[in-house]
Amino acid sequence: MARVRSTKKKDAAYVTSRLLIARGFLKDARNSNLIADPGDIGNPSMSTVINCAIAYSDALTAKLRGEINQDDHQAVVKLLRAALGKALPAKQEARLRALLEQKDEVQYGSRAMTRNDAEKALERLEEFAAWAEQQLAL
Repeated sequence: MARVRSTKKKDAAYVTSRLLIARGFLKDARNSNLIADPGDIGNPSMSTVINCAIAYSDALTAKLRGEINQDDHQAVVKLLRAALGKALPAKQEARLRALLEQKDEVQYGSRAMTRNDAEKALERLEEFAAWAEQQLAL
């Protein structure tokens, strides 16, 4: 079993609730991109995308390992790898990592992201979310 830093124990009820939240974030991200005006910045949508990816990851690790990551969002990937081992596809790991690496800049930085950045983030999320939904249905 791989060692991960700070985690918190969670039960099946948490998995169900966190999955509901992930789906809500996904719907909100889709809607945000759909109704955005051409000159709008991408940060709000990308923030929702990133929160959605974290929520799906939490649901997965809670289901498979009975715990979630605490405090360090970069450690989410490590915990997911610990929960899934070799069953975590490299493409899904890369998608999640790419989204999480943008978290600080998107949510706390001063750079305005573009609508194109938001569309790319949503595309990554769509692939990750579809895979996560399959894993959670098993």
